[in-house]
Amino acid sequence: MLYRDAALADGSGPSLRKGVSVLVDRGRILWIRPTSDEGDLPSDVHVVDAGGSTIVPGMVDAHSHVTLPGGSHWIDRGFDSPEELLEVAEHNGDLLGRAGVRWARDVGSPAAVDPRDGRKRALALRVRERWREDRSRPRLRVAGTWIAHSGVLPAGLTIEADDGPGFLAAAAKQLDDGADLLKLYLDGPKKEEAPWSTEAVRAVVDLAHGRGAKVTAHSGLLPGARVGIDAGVDSLEHGFELDSDLAAQMARQGAFLVSTLAIFRSWASFAHTTTLPRFVGDEGKERTARRRERAIESVRVAHHAGVRIATGTDFGGGSLRANHLAWEVESLVEAGLKPWEALASATIRGGELLGESEAGRIGEGGPADFFLVHGDPLTDPTALWRVWRVAWLPEAPGRAEPTRR
Repeated sequence: MLYRDAALADGSGPSLRKGVSVLVDRGRILWIRPTSDEGDLPSDVHVVDAGGSTIVPGMVDAHSHVTLPGGSHWIDRGFDSPEELLEVAEHNGDLLGRAGVRWARDVGSPAAVDPRDGRKRALALRVRERWREDRSRPRLRVAGTWIAHSGVLPAGLTIEADDGPGFLAAAAKQLDDGADLLKLYLDGPKKEEAPWSTEAVRAVVDLAHGRGAKVTAHSGLLPGARVGIDAGVDSLEHGFELDSDLAAQMARQGAFLVSTLAIFRSWASFAHTTTLPRFVGDEGKERTARRRERAIESVRVAHHAGVRIATGTDFGGGSLRANHLAWEVESLVEAGLKPWEALASATIRGGELLGESEAGRIGEGGPADFFLVHGDPLTDPTALWRVWRVAWLPEAPGRAEPTRR
């Protein structure tokens, strides 16, 4: 398959490469050349006229919940049956692929008895296994089930641990089940303090690192963020209340921030589409607006300090849907990142967070994990909504372009 005369936006800089052709065979990129210098082509090549479109590396949704649908009742959906949640995951897989998302990092799914194998564990672990053999499905990194202090989230949704030994045991159980990383909920019952001590969190971090896994922490409030970074977690999710000192420490330690700013845009939309008091009431609107401004400032502080920012939607575990990552890229631009930097957060930085050298990148010899959009995402992040073609997804019968040389 030859993609001819496209532009290329790889997230590594502010400028498009124009007049580019990309030759793909068996899911790998054979070469990337100027269209004016394609050279001899295979006799059986299929040419896709990509003129006017931009090739973008497959994106990384670094904060997702693949077994949950999102929407205004997102917390309630965590108590749906395992059969329903696994069906939701398949639908989300379709949405992710069609939106140009190649990798998803699942940072929490309900623990339930899997109806297909009878094991009780985080359902996203089963999804990861099913998708591993299907090239058309997103690649997954899975955190197992959230680990939280009691009294924070609805009982039965998380693995609860109220002391150091219980906390460590809960972490070990998730790793034993096959989690790629651990997700710690570092907002506690008391807003002014973290739910566990720095020493308790560090013990969990040491356990995970010793077994080749990473640790990330939900951070809506500053006290938990401080404890997490002091304890050496690999990343903070959300980071809604960072300050300059903590951001500088994150940069020194190489900790990532995974932004999820678009959830506030989503909540604002619910003021027009739902009757839920937390969204339609004046108090709820004001609270959302205050939190949004604080969260935007946190991203600005982190970016200024040199913190590596990956990005996610929080779909499923929050209000967004699985095909909304473009909304988060827009939100990062609003927070002060340049469009190419925001695209890098959704591609290159996401790959770095995963530890996958090919994720979020495009290059000769690498996988054909790219998609094409109408427009220039390096100047207009909304172009990422206008997905035209996805290279790793099979084309419908009859849609292949004529063979020509």
